[in-house]
Amino acid sequence: MIGLWDSTGNEVVKALAAERRSAGGVASGLALTLIAVVEEKKVREAEAAATIAAAAHPCRLLIVVRSDLEGRSRLDAEIVVGGRLGPAEAVVMRMYGRLALHAESVVMPLLAPDVPVVTWWHQEPPNMIANDFLGVVAERRITDCAQSPDPVAALRQRAADYAPGDTDLTWTRITLWRTLVAGAFDSTEARVIGARIVAPDRDPTGWLMLGWLKSRLGIEPVLEHTDRSPRMHSVELQCENGDCVRVTREEGTALFSRTGQEDRYMPLPKRPVGDELAEELRRLDADQIYADALGAMAGISGLEHRNPHRVHVWKDPALAAIAA
Repeated sequence: MIGLWDSTGNEVVKALAAERRSAGGVASGLALTLIAVVEEKKVREAEAAATIAAAAHPCRLLIVVRSDLEGRSRLDAEIVVGGRLGPAEAVVMRMYGRLALHAESVVMPLLAPDVPVVTWWHQEPPNMIANDFLGVVAERRITDCAQSPDPVAALRQRAADYAPGDTDLTWTRITLWRTLVAGAFDSTEARVIGARIVAPDRDPTGWLMLGWLKSRLGIEPVLEHTDRSPRMHSVELQCENGDCVRVTREEGTALFSRTGQEDRYMPLPKRPVGDELAEELRRLDADQIYADALGAMAGISGLEHRNPHRVHVWKDPALAAIAA
């Protein structure tokens, strides 16, 4: 690891190049550049998640920590190639003062050449991604509404602010649920006429599951709130032929029940953020199914037809505070 304190972007670029030459083959074959916008207290979490994701998608990880916007402009950096991060190379950049508002001036020269750029916010998502140049420059943008004080409101804002290429880890967290529910209809053609979802009031996964069922099946699911579980508890589907299909979470497993069949237990673990991140990095094009589900949840149509190319809209927090 190389540490650079009170440094410049040019010195970081030179130090990374020198470290890559020393690492040799460890740093070759990068699949993408992953920009992680992170709070100071979550830097190690982001590194751990990126290490898991890098096992499937070798990447250059650029961690941006914006700190102390009121102080003097300063850049501190740590450079790690290989080692504890596996097949990844990372630059952790702590930016202070006005420099933190122009993080792209340091990040842009560090992008790996000829590979896609993905930006991931491992903190409360931005209200408008266009206000953050690090999101505008990316082909794929990953947020996590669970990091917001009001996750459901944040998910609705993601629909209002959506552009093709956006996704949220809320969507990834219901992948196994969607697989189990969809698999129930491999052996039947019965039409679904109703659905009931049991989830906590502030759990965005329940709301996005509602949007997915609504967009795929053309029904109006019912969301029933509960305090029995911190996460989505069950999904129940009613079929036209009278059958009922229910998936219920039980301590890392799912109890699968269907009319006329014996109950079965199937795996439904809580996955680490690194696994969720790796899943989202598998595709770098727009996810139309997610767009449909998000739009159905928020009552907004045509999300997939929006312009995928964002234009940076500059917002100075200092001026915003004065206006307020």
